Amino acid sequence: MKEAGSPVRIRLDIAYDGTDFNGWGRQPALRTVQGAIEAALGSILRRFGPAPSLVVAGRTDAGVHASGQVAHLDLTAEQCASLIRPQRDRNRGNDTDVAVALQRRLNGIMGQDGDVVLTGARIAPPGFDARFSAIWRRYEYRVADAVATKDPLRRRSTAWYPGALDVERMDGAAAALCGLHDFAAYCKPRAGATTIRTLQSFRWAREADGVLVASLQADAFCHSMVRALVGACVVVGEGRLAPDDLIALRDASLRTSAFQVMPARGLVLTQVGYPDDLQLASRAEQTRARRVL
Repeated sequence: MKEAGSPVRIRLDIAYDGTDFNGWGRQPALRTVQGAIEAALGSILRRFGPAPSLVVAGRTDAGVHASGQVAHLDLTAEQCASLIRPQRDRNRGNDTDVAVALQRRLNGIMGQDGDVVLTGARIAPPGFDARFSAIWRRYEYRVADAVATKDPLRRRSTAWYPGALDVERMDGAAAALCGLHDFAAYCKPRAGATTIRTLQSFRWAREADGVLVASLQADAFCHSMVRALVGACVVVGEGRLAPDDLIALRDASLRTSAFQVMPARGLVLTQVGYPDDLQLASRAEQTRARRVL
């Protein structure tokens, strides 16, 4: 049971169109998703101490979208009271749940037709950490090749490709890449960060309008990993590389010019998975340990 006066952790579910954002992470003088939400938090809580910072499940790059991003923040007892206090217009909805009140206030400030929306908010269970408790992240990438219908209404979330692609070759190559491996060949290196990941699933399918959709799930993804894996499969779909070549490139653990990283606009973070509530804390502890093969 939470002690009186102790911080309250809130889970936020977030969707955004990443086109006009410089990625998730807060950056000076640049518009980011984290910066936009934290600015709204600062406005709401300006009289009640420093605004909390967000901890996110997965930092998305500039131009990448999300329909199922997850973050958390910690509110002080005073901040919680300010959100549900029936005083003037502060709590117009007469909310008694601090998470519901926070979601309503944040969406009100960021705009109902804005490019970032909180789709859910709730008090997090004990041990929950948006980043370290996650057991998988799921992404989709859309490619409209020469066979597909080009929909201008989806141009901000679909990469257009001039050639015709063989989806069966791409799907076979993708499935063969799965497992626990060092994906250094498919990641942009970051100092001190491991490139060992478990790619749990990777499939390709062609939708009714001809658009190719990649679905990927991993315990976590390295910087640019999804877009690199998609770019490698596109080259296989063209016939310029064989499916086995992607395995050889992966096992060499070296960056290569054999394929190009695909544009950010085709990528969407669709869902983040978590274990049962009783396993949240132990999962967070496990994730913080450096991975090895």
